[in-house]
Amino acid sequence: MSGLGERGRGLGERASAERRSSGSWGEVRPFSIKTKLGALVVISVLITTGLSMIAVHTKTELRFITVFSMIATLLITQFVAHSLTAPLDEMNAVARSIWHGDYTRRVRDDRRDELGDLAQTINLMADELEAQDRQRKELVANVSHELRTPIAGLRAVLENVVDGVSEADPETMRTALKQTERLGRLVETLLDLSRLDNGVVPLRRRRFEVWPYLSGVLKEANMVASARADLASGSGGGHTRTDVHLHLDVSPPELTAHADPERIHQVVANLIDNAVKHSPPHGRVTVRARRGDHPESLALEVLDEGPGIPESEWHRVFERFNRGRVPAPHGPGSDGGTGLGLAIARWAVDLHGGRIGVAESQRGCRIQVILPGLPSLPS
Repeated sequence: MSGLGERGRGLGERASAERRSSGSWGEVRPFSIKTKLGALVVISVLITTGLSMIAVHTKTELRFITVFSMIATLLITQFVAHSLTAPLDEMNAVARSIWHGDYTRRVRDDRRDELGDLAQTINLMADELEAQDRQRKELVANVSHELRTPIAGLRAVLENVVDGVSEADPETMRTALKQTERLGRLVETLLDLSRLDNGVVPLRRRRFEVWPYLSGVLKEANMVASARADLASGSGGGHTRTDVHLHLDVSPPELTAHADPERIHQVVANLIDNAVKHSPPHGRVTVRARRGDHPESLALEVLDEGPGIPESEWHRVFERFNRGRVPAPHGPGSDGGTGLGLAIARWAVDLHGGRIGVAESQRGCRIQVILPGLPSLPS
């Protein structure tokens, strides 16, 4: 639920990049710990040799030279040891703070040796843990809010029936059913996200024809909307508006793709649901499919005629529980949803190794999905 897999991959990639960058000097980095220790040995030998030569020329007793040599070597060793252990003590203190749940402390990373690389890695880890902790708290708060709304509505209806304020007539029961359906869809959506996060949703890729497949998805979306329109229920799994026209554009008509049809159904259904909710009355939503750059790859687009998404919000569109800053959705039977549909679409696309994002559009919003198709064969 907290996106640990994605963040873990990001941390690993950044750490690998840091290692590649720092490793460009190989084994002879001028400021590495190995260089410093080697310099310590060389300096100690030079001091001892120099004092021995002085003793020979000045006829000084060897014991005095030995004492002076040991003192000088110990002073230099102490200086080098302090420069190595001081940052380790700081890292230990920061690590203990992270262990106790304080993710705000950071290690100074201005060194140009292996300890500097370690400090940067610790700071990256602290950044990721702090972001995960913040996301976890936001997730708990948002889920609590989303669950509270239908539960409160259902409780109010049932209390009125129990107290005799209202009769258990079909209209009252329909209201209770409406809240129960919304609660069930929200829980089902959360379970989908949990399965995706934990990697327990296997991909069953196969080749399929795009036109009949997408035509079936659009027909199903219309059927669900018609069946639920009389309930006007808050959704998270299907829109309830019947005034928006769905249009399918596939070229060429014989276009085929290689993917998991069930996961792609989630992607397209959630994108349609989002587009319909934000369409103006009697608007038009277009699902467009084209051939990708690789064999059996697919380029999908879902376009609507709504208010669109500000470019500053594009990077946040697929975050969980994000509803953006667009005013209330248009038309009867439309609501803001739960903010989870696009997050599910993103994860389903990521499972395929594809890309999803907001693209430029002269009108409304345009979501673009790229599916890689058949895996590349090694050359």
